[in-house]
Amino acid sequence: MNEKSRNVCAAVAGVAALLSLAVLVVVARSELPLGPEVRHAVAGGLVVGCYALFCGWIGLRRRGVAIGTSSAAPDALLVAYASQTGFAEQIARRSAQALQAAGLPVHLASLGDLGGNTLQRFRKALFVVSTTGEGDAPDSVAGFARKTLSRDLSLPDLSYGVLALGDSSYRQYCAFGRSLANWLHRQGAEPLFDTILVDDGDAGALRHWQHYLNVLGASAEMEDWAAPSYQPWTLAERRLLNPGSPGDPAYHLSLVPGTGSPCDWMAGDIAEVGPRNDPHAVEAMLAVLGMDGGLPVRGKGGEQALRDVLAARLLPHGDAALAALRGATAQHLAETLPVIPHREYSIASLPSDGRLELLVRQMRYPDGRLGLGSGWLTRHAERGGTIAVRLRRNSGFHPPPVACPLILIGNGTGMAGLRAHLKARAAAGAARNWLLFGERTSDRDFFYRDEIEAWRAQGLLARVDLAFSRESGWPRYVQDCLPGAARELEAWVDEGAAIYVCGSLQGMAAGVAAELERILGRDRLDELAERGRYRRDVY
Repeated sequence: MNEKSRNVCAAVAGVAALLSLAVLVVVARSELPLGPEVRHAVAGGLVVGCYALFCGWIGLRRRGVAIGTSSAAPDALLVAYASQTGFAEQIARRSAQALQAAGLPVHLASLGDLGGNTLQRFRKALFVVSTTGEGDAPDSVAGFARKTLSRDLSLPDLSYGVLALGDSSYRQYCAFGRSLANWLHRQGAEPLFDTILVDDGDAGALRHWQHYLNVLGASAEMEDWAAPSYQPWTLAERRLLNPGSPGDPAYHLSLVPGTGSPCDWMAGDIAEVGPRNDPHAVEAMLAVLGMDGGLPVRGKGGEQALRDVLAARLLPHGDAALAALRGATAQHLAETLPVIPHREYSIASLPSDGRLELLVRQMRYPDGRLGLGSGWLTRHAERGGTIAVRLRRNSGFHPPPVACPLILIGNGTGMAGLRAHLKARAAAGAARNWLLFGERTSDRDFFYRDEIEAWRAQGLLARVDLAFSRESGWPRYVQDCLPGAARELEAWVDEGAAIYVCGSLQGMAAGVAAELERILGRDRLDELAERGRYRRDVY
Protein backbone atom coordinates (compact mmCIF):
# COMPACT_ATOMS: atom_id res chain seq x y z
CA MET A 1 0.00 0.00 0.00
CA ASN A 2 1.52 3.38 -0.98
CA GLU A 3 1.50 6.43 1.22
CA LYS A 4 -1.50 8.00 -0.46
CA SER A 5 -3.54 4.84 0.13
CA ARG A 6 -2.48 4.72 3.76
CA ASN A 7 -3.62 8.31 4.25
CA VAL A 8 -7.01 7.59 2.66
CA CYS A 9 -7.49 4.51 4.84
CA ALA A 10 -6.56 6.45 7.95
CA ALA A 11 -8.99 9.20 7.08
CA VAL A 12 -11.81 6.72 6.34
CA ALA A 13 -11.11 4.95 9.63
CA GLY A 14 -11.33 8.23 11.49
CA VAL A 15 -14.62 9.25 9.84
CA ALA A 16 -16.14 5.81 10.41
CA ALA A 17 -15.08 5.91 14.03
CA LEU A 18 -16.72 9.30 14.51
CA LEU A 19 -20.01 8.10 12.99
CA SER A 20 -19.92 4.95 15.10
CA LEU A 21 -19.30 6.93 18.25
CA ALA A 22 -22.19 9.24 17.47
CA VAL A 23 -24.60 6.32 17.09
CA LEU A 24 -23.30 4.58 20.18
CA VAL A 25 -23.57 7.68 22.33
CA VAL A 26 -27.18 8.26 21.21
CA VAL A 27 -28.10 4.67 22.06
CA ALA A 28 -26.25 4.74 25.38
CA ARG A 29 -28.02 7.91 26.50
CA SER A 30 -31.46 6.99 25.19
CA GLU A 31 -34.34 6.15 27.49
CA LEU A 32 -35.11 2.96 25.64
CA PRO A 33 -35.69 -0.02 27.98
CA LEU A 34 -32.46 -1.80 27.16
CA GLY A 35 -31.31 -4.81 29.16
CA PRO A 36 -27.91 -5.13 30.89
CA GLU A 37 -26.51 -7.22 28.05
CA VAL A 38 -27.33 -4.53 25.50
CA ARG A 39 -25.97 -1.80 27.75
CA HIS A 40 -22.70 -3.76 28.15
CA ALA A 41 -22.51 -4.24 24.38
CA VAL A 42 -22.97 -0.52 23.89
CA ALA A 43 -20.24 0.22 26.43
CA GLY A 44 -17.93 -2.16 24.64
CA GLY A 45 -18.81 -0.52 21.36
CA LEU A 46 -17.86 2.85 22.82
CA VAL A 47 -14.43 1.49 23.75
CA VAL A 48 -13.93 0.00 20.28
CA GLY A 49 -15.14 3.22 18.68
CA CYS A 50 -12.72 5.31 20.73
CA TYR A 51 -9.90 2.96 19.78
CA ALA A 52 -10.81 3.19 16.09
CA LEU A 53 -10.94 6.97 16.34
CA PHE A 54 -7.55 6.97 18.02
CA CYS A 55 -6.08 4.74 15.29
CA GLY A 56 -7.50 6.97 12.58
CA TRP A 57 -6.11 10.07 14.27
CA ILE A 58 -2.70 8.46 14.68
CA GLY A 59 -2.71 7.45 11.02
CA LEU A 60 -3.17 11.08 10.07
CA ARG A 61 -0.91 12.47 12.75
CA ARG A 62 2.11 10.27 12.07
CA ARG A 63 3.04 12.28 9.03
CA GLY A 64 3.44 15.44 11.12
CA VAL A 65 2.79 17.58 8.05
CA ALA A 66 0.02 18.37 5.58
CA ILE A 67 -1.79 15.36 4.10
CA GLY A 68 -2.88 15.31 0.46
CA THR A 69 -1.77 18.00 -1.93
CA SER A 70 -5.21 19.61 -1.86
CA SER A 71 -4.75 20.33 1.86
CA ALA A 72 -1.27 21.83 1.50
CA ALA A 73 -1.07 25.47 2.58
CA PRO A 74 -0.52 27.88 -0.35
CA ASP A 75 2.91 28.79 1.03
CA ALA A 76 3.87 25.27 2.12
CA LEU A 77 7.37 24.02 1.41
CA LEU A 78 7.21 20.68 -0.37
CA VAL A 79 9.53 17.93 0.88
CA ALA A 80 9.31 15.03 -1.58
CA TYR A 81 11.18 11.74 -1.44
CA ALA A 82 11.96 8.81 -3.71
CA SER A 83 13.06 5.89 -1.60
CA GLN A 84 14.04 2.32 -2.40
CA THR A 85 15.17 1.06 1.02
CA GLY A 86 13.54 3.69 3.26
CA PHE A 87 16.66 5.80 3.85
CA ALA A 88 15.55 8.68 1.61
CA GLU A 89 12.13 8.71 3.26
CA GLN A 90 13.74 8.80 6.69
CA ILE A 91 15.89 11.80 5.77
CA ALA A 92 12.91 13.54 4.16
CA ARG A 93 10.82 13.07 7.29
CA ARG A 94 13.57 14.39 9.54
CA SER A 95 13.99 17.36 7.23
CA ALA A 96 10.25 18.09 7.23
CA GLN A 97 10.08 17.80 11.01
CA ALA A 98 13.02 20.18 11.45
CA LEU A 99 11.39 22.79 9.22
CA GLN A 100 7.98 22.36 10.80
CA ALA A 101 9.43 22.65 14.31
CA ALA A 102 10.54 26.15 13.32
CA GLY A 103 6.94 27.04 12.46
CA LEU A 104 7.19 26.64 8.68
CA PRO A 105 4.27 25.12 6.76
CA VAL A 106 5.53 21.87 5.24
CA HIS A 107 4.02 19.26 2.95
CA LEU A 108 5.70 15.85 2.92
CA ALA A 109 4.97 13.41 0.10
CA SER A 110 6.37 10.53 -1.86
CA LEU A 111 7.38 11.66 -5.32
CA GLY A 112 5.39 8.71 -6.62
CA ASP A 113 2.19 10.23 -5.22
CA LEU A 114 2.69 13.55 -7.00
CA GLY A 115 1.44 14.19 -10.48
CA GLY A 116 3.67 16.49 -12.50
CA ASN A 117 1.13 19.31 -12.44
CA THR A 118 1.10 19.14 -8.63
CA LEU A 119 4.56 20.69 -8.59
CA GLN A 120 3.08 23.88 -10.02
CA ARG A 121 1.23 24.47 -6.74
CA PHE A 122 4.43 25.01 -4.77
CA ARG A 123 6.94 27.84 -4.65
CA LYS A 124 9.69 25.96 -2.81
CA ALA A 125 10.49 22.26 -2.86
CA LEU A 126 13.16 19.96 -1.46
CA PHE A 127 13.73 16.54 -3.03
CA VAL A 128 15.45 13.65 -1.25
CA VAL A 129 15.92 10.93 -3.85
CA SER A 130 17.77 7.65 -4.17
CA THR A 131 19.17 5.96 -7.26
CA THR A 132 18.77 2.22 -7.63
CA GLY A 133 20.31 -0.32 -9.98
CA GLU A 134 22.25 1.26 -12.83
CA GLY A 135 20.95 4.79 -12.59
CA ASP A 136 17.24 3.98 -12.21
CA ALA A 137 14.56 5.70 -10.16
CA PRO A 138 13.30 3.79 -7.10
CA ASP A 139 10.45 1.39 -7.90
CA SER A 140 7.88 3.53 -6.05
CA VAL A 141 8.50 6.53 -8.32
CA ALA A 142 9.08 4.74 -11.62
CA GLY A 143 5.72 5.99 -12.87
CA PHE A 144 6.55 9.59 -11.99
CA ALA A 145 9.92 9.28 -13.72
CA ARG A 146 8.36 7.78 -16.84
CA LYS A 147 5.33 10.08 -17.13
CA THR A 148 6.64 13.38 -15.79
CA LEU A 149 10.38 13.60 -16.48
CA SER A 150 9.78 12.77 -20.15
CA ARG A 151 7.63 15.86 -20.78
CA ASP A 152 7.85 19.60 -20.41
CA LEU A 153 6.16 21.37 -17.51
CA SER A 154 6.44 25.09 -16.88
CA LEU A 155 7.85 25.71 -13.36
CA PRO A 156 9.14 29.30 -13.46
CA ASP A 157 7.93 30.07 -9.93
CA LEU A 158 9.54 27.06 -8.24
CA SER A 159 12.79 27.15 -6.25
CA TYR A 160 14.23 23.77 -5.39
CA GLY A 161 17.01 21.82 -3.71
CA VAL A 162 18.01 18.21 -4.34
CA LEU A 163 19.71 15.72 -2.02
CA ALA A 164 20.81 12.81 -4.22
CA LEU A 165 21.63 9.53 -2.48
CA GLY A 166 23.81 6.98 -4.22
CA ASP A 167 26.92 4.84 -4.19
CA SER A 168 29.98 5.91 -6.15
CA SER A 169 30.99 2.30 -6.70
CA TYR A 170 28.21 2.18 -9.31
CA ARG A 171 28.83 3.64 -12.74
CA GLN A 172 25.64 5.74 -12.74
CA TYR A 173 26.35 7.46 -9.41
CA CYS A 174 23.31 9.46 -8.15
CA ALA A 175 21.96 9.39 -11.70
CA PHE A 176 18.28 9.77 -10.81
CA GLY A 177 18.94 12.71 -8.48
CA ARG A 178 21.01 14.42 -11.16
CA SER A 179 18.35 13.75 -13.81
CA LEU A 180 15.62 15.18 -11.56
CA ALA A 181 17.66 18.32 -10.86
CA ASN A 182 18.43 18.83 -14.55
CA TRP A 183 14.77 18.33 -15.51
CA LEU A 184 13.60 20.85 -12.88
CA HIS A 185 16.05 23.44 -14.17
CA ARG A 186 14.99 22.86 -17.78
CA GLN A 187 11.40 23.59 -16.75
CA GLY A 188 12.42 27.05 -15.52
CA ALA A 189 12.77 26.22 -11.81
CA GLU A 190 15.64 27.87 -9.94
CA PRO A 191 18.04 25.89 -7.71
CA LEU A 192 18.29 27.13 -4.14
CA PHE A 193 21.75 25.55 -3.97
CA ASP A 194 23.77 23.05 -5.98
CA THR A 195 22.68 19.42 -5.82
CA ILE A 196 24.20 17.64 -2.81
CA LEU A 197 25.51 14.16 -3.60
CA VAL A 198 25.60 11.63 -0.74
CA ASP A 199 27.97 8.75 -1.30
CA ASP A 200 26.84 5.69 0.66
CA GLY A 201 25.29 7.72 3.49
CA ASP A 202 28.24 10.12 3.87
CA ALA A 203 27.69 11.93 7.17
CA GLY A 204 29.48 15.09 6.04
CA ALA A 205 27.16 15.52 3.06
CA LEU A 206 24.13 15.02 5.32
CA ARG A 207 25.44 17.69 7.70
CA HIS A 208 25.78 19.98 4.68
CA TRP A 209 22.11 19.32 3.88
CA GLN A 210 21.25 20.24 7.49
CA HIS A 211 23.16 23.46 6.98
CA TYR A 212 20.85 24.36 4.09
CA LEU A 213 17.79 23.42 6.15
CA ASN A 214 18.97 26.04 8.62
CA VAL A 215 19.35 28.59 5.83
CA LEU A 216 15.77 27.86 4.74
CA GLY A 217 14.43 28.51 8.22
CA ALA A 218 14.91 25.36 10.30
CA SER A 219 16.24 25.96 13.79
CA ALA A 220 19.92 26.80 13.86
CA GLU A 221 20.01 24.72 17.04
CA MET A 222 18.89 21.52 15.30
CA GLU A 223 21.07 18.71 16.62
CA ASP A 224 23.52 17.13 14.16
CA TRP A 225 22.21 13.86 12.72
CA ALA A 226 25.80 12.63 12.68
CA ALA A 227 28.29 14.56 14.83
CA PRO A 228 31.64 15.48 13.22
CA SER A 229 34.81 13.90 14.56
CA TYR A 230 36.57 17.08 15.64
CA GLN A 231 40.30 17.71 16.01
CA PRO A 232 41.87 20.37 18.29
CA TRP A 233 43.15 23.58 16.70
CA THR A 234 44.52 26.65 18.50
CA LEU A 235 43.10 30.14 17.96
CA ALA A 236 46.23 32.15 17.15
CA GLU A 237 44.72 35.41 15.83
CA ARG A 238 41.42 37.25 15.79
CA ARG A 239 41.21 40.59 13.98
CA LEU A 240 38.23 42.87 13.28
CA LEU A 241 38.22 43.72 9.58
CA ASN A 242 35.44 46.32 9.37
CA PRO A 243 35.43 48.68 12.36
CA GLY A 244 32.74 51.32 11.96
CA SER A 245 30.85 49.35 9.30
CA PRO A 246 27.08 49.85 9.00
CA GLY A 247 26.89 46.04 8.93
CA ASP A 248 27.70 43.48 11.59
CA PRO A 249 31.35 43.02 12.64
CA ALA A 250 33.41 40.63 10.50
CA TYR A 251 36.57 38.99 11.83
CA HIS A 252 39.62 37.35 10.31
CA LEU A 253 40.64 34.31 12.37
CA SER A 254 43.79 32.20 12.17
CA LEU A 255 44.01 28.72 13.67
CA VAL A 256 47.05 26.49 13.93
CA PRO A 257 46.77 22.69 14.07
CA GLY A 258 47.19 20.81 17.31
CA THR A 259 49.28 17.67 17.63
CA GLY A 260 47.88 15.05 15.29
CA SER A 261 45.37 17.39 13.66
CA PRO A 262 45.27 16.98 9.88
CA CYS A 263 46.50 19.98 7.90
CA ASP A 264 45.42 18.92 4.44
CA TRP A 265 42.76 20.68 2.39
CA MET A 266 42.19 22.38 -0.96
CA ALA A 267 40.72 25.70 -1.98
CA GLY A 268 36.96 25.31 -1.75
CA ASP A 269 36.95 22.98 1.26
CA ILE A 270 34.93 23.59 4.43
CA ALA A 271 35.81 23.89 8.11
CA GLU A 272 33.18 22.42 10.42
CA VAL A 273 33.52 24.06 13.82
CA GLY A 274 32.16 22.74 17.11
CA PRO A 275 31.06 25.86 19.03
CA ARG A 276 30.97 26.22 22.80
CA ASN A 277 28.96 28.47 25.07
CA ASP A 278 30.06 31.69 26.69
CA PRO A 279 31.52 30.52 30.07
CA HIS A 280 29.59 33.32 31.79
CA ALA A 281 26.31 31.96 30.36
CA VAL A 282 27.12 28.52 31.77
CA GLU A 283 27.89 29.91 35.22
CA ALA A 284 24.74 32.06 35.17
CA MET A 285 22.61 28.99 34.43
CA LEU A 286 24.29 26.99 37.20
CA ALA A 287 23.63 29.84 39.62
CA VAL A 288 19.94 30.00 38.71
CA LEU A 289 19.62 26.23 39.21
CA GLY A 290 21.70 26.34 42.40
CA MET A 291 24.07 23.68 41.11
CA ASP A 292 27.81 23.13 41.55
CA GLY A 293 29.59 23.25 38.20
CA GLY A 294 32.28 20.94 39.52
CA LEU A 295 29.91 17.99 39.96
CA PRO A 296 31.15 14.96 38.01
CA VAL A 297 29.00 13.50 35.24
CA ARG A 298 29.53 10.34 33.21
CA GLY A 299 29.78 10.35 29.44
CA LYS A 300 31.22 8.43 26.51
CA GLY A 301 34.61 10.04 27.06
CA GLY A 302 34.65 9.29 30.77
CA GLU A 303 33.95 11.60 33.68
CA GLN A 304 33.77 15.38 33.26
CA ALA A 305 32.84 18.35 35.40
CA LEU A 306 29.28 19.52 34.81
CA ARG A 307 30.37 22.99 33.65
CA ASP A 308 32.63 21.45 30.99
CA VAL A 309 29.76 19.31 29.71
CA LEU A 310 27.35 22.27 29.63
CA ALA A 311 29.88 24.30 27.66
CA ALA A 312 29.09 22.11 24.65
CA ARG A 313 25.33 21.77 25.20
CA LEU A 314 22.41 23.86 23.98
CA LEU A 315 21.38 25.88 27.02
CA PRO A 316 17.72 26.71 27.65
CA HIS A 317 16.74 30.37 27.53
CA GLY A 318 13.84 32.04 29.31
CA ASP A 319 12.45 31.71 32.82
CA ALA A 320 10.01 28.92 31.94
CA ALA A 321 12.68 26.75 30.31
CA LEU A 322 15.02 27.18 33.27
CA ALA A 323 12.25 26.57 35.80
CA ALA A 324 11.54 23.23 34.12
CA LEU A 325 15.08 22.11 34.99
CA ARG A 326 14.93 22.96 38.69
CA GLY A 327 15.61 19.88 40.76
CA ALA A 328 17.25 17.99 37.90
CA THR A 329 20.44 16.11 38.66
CA ALA A 330 23.75 16.93 36.99
CA GLN A 331 23.65 13.59 35.17
CA HIS A 332 20.14 14.34 33.88
CA LEU A 333 21.29 17.66 32.43
CA ALA A 334 24.24 15.99 30.73
CA GLU A 335 22.04 13.31 29.20
CA THR A 336 19.08 15.43 28.08
CA LEU A 337 20.51 18.74 26.84
CA PRO A 338 21.52 18.26 23.17
CA VAL A 339 25.03 18.88 21.91
CA ILE A 340 25.54 22.19 20.08
CA PRO A 341 25.42 21.46 16.33
CA HIS A 342 28.38 22.24 14.09
CA ARG A 343 28.79 25.42 12.05
CA GLU A 344 30.27 25.56 8.54
CA TYR A 345 32.78 28.14 7.26
CA SER A 346 34.55 28.46 3.92
CA ILE A 347 38.30 28.19 4.37
CA ALA A 348 40.16 31.36 3.32
CA SER A 349 43.71 29.97 3.22
CA LEU A 350 45.85 27.10 1.91
CA PRO A 351 47.86 24.50 3.84
CA SER A 352 51.04 26.20 2.59
CA ASP A 353 50.05 29.25 4.68
CA GLY A 354 50.57 27.12 7.79
CA ARG A 355 47.25 28.31 9.21
CA LEU A 356 43.58 27.67 8.77
CA GLU A 357 42.07 31.10 8.15
CA LEU A 358 38.38 32.01 8.35
CA LEU A 359 36.27 35.11 7.71
CA VAL A 360 33.38 35.15 10.18
CA ARG A 361 30.61 37.70 10.62
CA GLN A 362 28.89 38.05 13.98
CA MET A 363 25.28 36.90 13.83
CA ARG A 364 22.58 37.53 16.43
CA TYR A 365 19.33 35.90 17.46
CA PRO A 366 16.18 38.07 17.46
CA ASP A 367 16.56 38.56 21.23
CA GLY A 368 20.03 40.06 20.74
CA ARG A 369 22.11 37.06 21.83
CA LEU A 370 25.18 36.33 19.73
CA GLY A 371 24.91 33.32 17.44
CA LEU A 372 26.42 30.16 18.85
CA GLY A 373 29.08 29.69 16.16
CA SER A 374 29.97 33.29 15.42
CA GLY A 375 29.76 34.27 19.10
CA TRP A 376 32.16 31.52 20.08
CA LEU A 377 34.70 32.31 17.36
CA THR A 378 34.56 36.11 17.43
CA ARG A 379 34.15 36.80 21.14
CA HIS A 380 34.02 33.98 23.67
CA ALA A 381 36.93 31.76 22.59
CA GLU A 382 40.22 32.92 24.10
CA ARG A 383 43.29 33.49 21.97
CA GLY A 384 45.53 30.52 22.54
CA GLY A 385 42.49 28.42 23.40
CA THR A 386 41.29 25.27 21.64
CA ILE A 387 38.81 25.28 18.77
CA ALA A 388 37.20 21.99 17.70
CA VAL A 389 37.48 21.67 13.90
CA ARG A 390 36.77 19.05 11.29
CA LEU A 391 37.97 19.64 7.72
CA ARG A 392 35.40 18.57 5.15
CA ARG A 393 36.17 17.94 1.51
CA ASN A 394 33.96 20.00 -0.82
CA SER A 395 34.87 18.61 -4.22
CA GLY A 396 32.05 20.54 -5.90
CA PHE A 397 34.00 23.76 -5.33
CA HIS A 398 37.56 22.59 -5.93
CA PRO A 399 39.78 24.61 -8.32
CA PRO A 400 39.49 24.30 -12.10
CA PRO A 401 42.52 23.31 -14.21
CA VAL A 402 45.32 25.87 -14.06
CA ALA A 403 44.99 26.71 -17.76
CA CYS A 404 41.29 27.53 -17.34
CA PRO A 405 40.48 31.27 -16.93
CA LEU A 406 38.53 31.86 -13.70
CA ILE A 407 35.72 34.32 -12.94
CA LEU A 408 35.12 34.67 -9.19
CA ILE A 409 31.87 36.25 -7.99
CA GLY A 410 30.82 36.80 -4.39
CA ASN A 411 29.71 39.04 -1.58
CA GLY A 412 30.30 39.53 2.13
CA THR A 413 32.12 36.74 3.93
CA GLY A 414 31.96 34.75 0.69
CA MET A 415 35.29 36.47 0.09
CA ALA A 416 36.78 33.69 2.23
CA GLY A 417 36.22 31.05 -0.45
CA LEU A 418 37.25 33.42 -3.25
CA ARG A 419 40.46 34.33 -1.41
CA ALA A 420 41.48 30.67 -1.12
CA HIS A 421 41.01 30.24 -4.87
CA LEU A 422 43.03 33.37 -5.62
CA LYS A 423 45.82 32.07 -3.37
CA ALA A 424 45.74 28.74 -5.21
CA ARG A 425 45.86 30.51 -8.59
CA ALA A 426 48.77 32.67 -7.45
CA ALA A 427 50.68 29.59 -6.26
CA ALA A 428 50.05 27.88 -9.62
CA GLY A 429 51.05 30.93 -11.64
CA ALA A 430 47.59 31.22 -13.24
CA ALA A 431 47.08 34.89 -14.09
CA ARG A 432 43.81 34.88 -16.03
CA ASN A 433 41.46 35.75 -13.14
CA TRP A 434 38.54 38.14 -12.76
CA LEU A 435 37.01 39.13 -9.41
CA LEU A 436 33.53 40.59 -8.88
CA PHE A 437 32.79 41.41 -5.23
CA GLY A 438 30.07 43.25 -3.33
CA GLU A 439 29.70 44.57 0.21
CA ARG A 440 28.31 47.63 2.06
CA THR A 441 31.00 50.34 2.01
CA SER A 442 34.30 50.68 0.18
CA ASP A 443 36.30 52.11 3.09
CA ARG A 444 35.06 49.71 5.80
CA ASP A 445 33.97 46.48 4.14
CA PHE A 446 36.42 45.80 1.32
CA PHE A 447 37.79 42.66 2.92
CA TYR A 448 41.47 41.85 2.17
CA ARG A 449 41.75 45.01 0.11
CA ASP A 450 45.55 45.21 0.32
CA GLU A 451 45.96 41.65 -0.94
CA ILE A 452 43.53 42.17 -3.81
CA GLU A 453 45.18 45.39 -4.93
CA ALA A 454 48.60 43.71 -4.74
CA TRP A 455 47.39 40.77 -6.83
CA ARG A 456 46.00 43.20 -9.37
CA ALA A 457 49.28 45.12 -9.51
CA GLN A 458 51.17 41.84 -9.98
CA GLY A 459 48.95 40.84 -12.90
CA LEU A 460 47.23 37.97 -11.09
CA LEU A 461 43.88 39.74 -11.44
CA ALA A 462 43.08 40.80 -14.99
CA ARG A 463 39.92 42.60 -13.90
CA VAL A 464 38.20 43.61 -10.65
CA ASP A 465 34.57 44.82 -10.44
CA LEU A 466 33.21 46.10 -7.13
CA ALA A 467 29.76 46.97 -5.78
CA PHE A 468 28.96 48.75 -2.50
CA SER A 469 25.31 48.89 -1.50
CA ARG A 470 25.55 51.82 0.92
CA GLU A 471 27.43 54.21 -1.39
CA SER A 472 26.38 56.16 -4.43
CA GLY A 473 28.47 55.97 -7.58
CA TRP A 474 28.89 52.20 -7.41
CA PRO A 475 26.75 49.33 -8.65
CA ARG A 476 24.54 48.50 -5.66
CA TYR A 477 24.97 44.72 -5.58
CA VAL A 478 27.52 42.41 -7.14
CA GLN A 479 24.99 41.10 -9.68
CA ASP A 480 24.58 44.70 -10.88
CA CYS A 481 28.18 44.53 -12.13
CA LEU A 482 27.31 41.88 -14.70
CA PRO A 483 25.15 43.71 -17.28
CA GLY A 484 27.92 46.21 -18.09
CA ALA A 485 30.46 43.39 -18.35
CA ALA A 486 28.29 41.09 -20.48
CA ARG A 487 30.41 41.16 -23.65
CA GLU A 488 33.65 40.48 -21.83
CA LEU A 489 32.03 37.76 -19.74
CA GLU A 490 30.81 36.01 -22.89
CA ALA A 491 34.30 36.29 -24.37
CA TRP A 492 35.88 34.75 -21.29
CA VAL A 493 33.41 31.87 -21.33
CA ASP A 494 34.08 31.34 -25.05
CA GLU A 495 37.75 31.02 -24.13
CA GLY A 496 36.99 28.28 -21.61
CA ALA A 497 36.52 30.27 -18.38
CA ALA A 498 34.92 28.74 -15.29
CA ILE A 499 32.55 30.76 -13.09
CA TYR A 500 32.71 30.28 -9.31
CA VAL A 501 30.18 31.94 -6.97
CA CYS A 502 30.61 32.20 -3.19
CA GLY A 503 28.45 34.08 -0.69
CA SER A 504 24.88 34.48 0.47
CA LEU A 505 22.14 32.20 -0.82
CA GLN A 506 19.43 34.79 -0.21
CA GLY A 507 19.56 37.61 -2.76
CA MET A 508 23.06 37.35 -4.18
CA ALA A 509 23.13 33.79 -5.53
CA ALA A 510 19.74 34.07 -7.22
CA GLY A 511 20.53 37.54 -8.56
CA VAL A 512 23.83 36.42 -10.05
CA ALA A 513 22.22 33.30 -11.56
CA ALA A 514 19.50 35.42 -13.18
CA GLU A 515 22.05 37.79 -14.76
CA LEU A 516 24.27 34.94 -15.95
CA GLU A 517 21.27 33.25 -17.51
CA ARG A 518 20.24 36.49 -19.23
CA ILE A 519 23.74 36.95 -20.65
CA LEU A 520 24.65 33.35 -21.51
CA GLY A 521 21.25 31.69 -21.82
CA ARG A 522 19.84 28.91 -19.66
CA ASP A 523 21.04 26.09 -21.90
CA ARG A 524 24.62 27.31 -21.92
CA LEU A 525 24.62 27.90 -18.16
CA ASP A 526 23.32 24.36 -17.64
CA GLU A 527 26.06 23.06 -19.93
CA LEU A 528 28.69 24.93 -17.92
CA ALA A 529 27.33 23.42 -14.70
CA GLU A 530 27.34 19.91 -16.16
CA ARG A 531 30.98 20.37 -17.21
CA GLY A 532 32.02 21.72 -13.82
CA ARG A 533 32.61 25.23 -15.17
CA TYR A 534 29.80 26.86 -13.15
CA ARG A 535 30.10 26.09 -9.45
CA ARG A 536 28.63 27.63 -6.33
CA ASP A 537 29.34 27.58 -2.59
CA VAL A 538 26.43 29.56 -1.17
CA TYR A 539 24.94 29.68 2.31
